[in-house]
Amino acid sequence: MDNPLQLITDTFTPQYQVNLSIQGLDGNLMLTLSQAGRVVAKRMISAAQRNDPRRVERLVQSIAFGIAIEQGHSAMAILEAMTNGDPLPLPPAAGPQEAPRASRL
Repeated sequence: MDNPLQLITDTFTPQYQVNLSIQGLDGNLMLTLSQAGRVVAKRMISAAQRNDPRRVERLVQSIAFGIAIEQGHSAMAILEAMTNGDPLPLPPAAGPQEAPRASRL
């Protein structure tokens, strides 16, 4: 991997607006993913993390996992897919389920 930031951007750009901002002189970056004006995920990326290809891959998986859980996907199904090396993202989550209505007496 030549550019770890490109991997992060390429992974999330199709669905999210990606913003990387410098957080200090130590090389830390803040990654913010937004969609329709709403922040979907925010992660601090250390220089050490950014410079290790394996850690960058884990970061991308972790963010995708967190987003999928927030969207209502099964944590077990996601972990199984990640363990099998299957690519993320997962199919879209089902819409919110309607709460049962109270019946009138």
